[in-house]
Amino acid sequence: MKANIALTPGEPAGIGPDLTVMLAQHSRSNPIIAIADKQLLLERAAALNLPLTIQDYDESVSAVTCDAQSLCVKHVALQVPTVCGQLNSDNAAYVLETLDHAVNGCLNAQFGAMTTAPLHKGIINDAGIAFTGHTEYLAEKTQSEPVMMLATETASGPFRVALATTHLPLSAVPAALTFDVLERALRILHNDLQDRFGVQNPRILVAGLNPHAGESGHMGREEIDIIEPVLAKLIAQGMQLIGPLPADTLFTPQHLDTADAVMAMYHDQGLPVLKYAGFGDAINITLGLPIIRTSVDHGTALDKAGTGNIDTGSLDAALSLASTLANP
Repeated sequence: MKANIALTPGEPAGIGPDLTVMLAQHSRSNPIIAIADKQLLLERAAALNLPLTIQDYDESVSAVTCDAQSLCVKHVALQVPTVCGQLNSDNAAYVLETLDHAVNGCLNAQFGAMTTAPLHKGIINDAGIAFTGHTEYLAEKTQSEPVMMLATETASGPFRVALATTHLPLSAVPAALTFDVLERALRILHNDLQDRFGVQNPRILVAGLNPHAGESGHMGREEIDIIEPVLAKLIAQGMQLIGPLPADTLFTPQHLDTADAVMAMYHDQGLPVLKYAGFGDAINITLGLPIIRTSVDHGTALDKAGTGNIDTGSLDAALSLASTLANP
């Protein structure tokens, strides 16, 4: 029997509930438990003119509906009613409560994995709750130090980009990029490529931080003082690490065709390239957690909520990978 996958629809005013309802229109081989307000999903189904039957989740019952036009839901009540496209900070606690149910269910083996639809960081902060993103929230909840990685499929094979630092202002990146931070991120990436993705001897390309990878110290010393010493240490221990490479030439077939993953130094160094290559089908995977978590590669798209003019490709891919990882 396949493990249940928890799905959190994210920001209730965005497209997450739409994606959840649209997903339910087709029969599924993977048992999915949506953690959400039932009435929200039914209202969004009506707005989209799509049929939806909800089965209440009972953790004592192993069988979960996978039929078309039906969905198993673990009910979490909204704080206030929501309107498509209109953010309301009163529902910030609701969003985090759905995440808590998913995390706890994964930790106690109730769920085999969790998949998250997009949430809105700003509105959670507006509610007075310090929040920088799913990755950091899951790190705190699981007492771990995870690594964010996005992946997509290309004509030449899997394209994976991991991040040494995540949701930080650009001005804060150099100080955050320490020897220990980079070493830990590379170890987690290497180990999860082996343990979860079956890559026996991963070949990882490592970007420099500065233009031209520092130009031998003339454009910054992070490559000389931090990145090169980390790589030297890990290469001596048997890892295949190539770098630091200039980011403007790293993402070319010459390098990527023989690589299993890229380690970028900051969010917008690596992710724009990957999203250009596979936006709509890419997957966000949080490495280094004691649980399995995947997510979509896009945001809340408030302007499209309730219109039906959205693509479920990234959510489909994220759920499929979550099931694959949870059912090796």
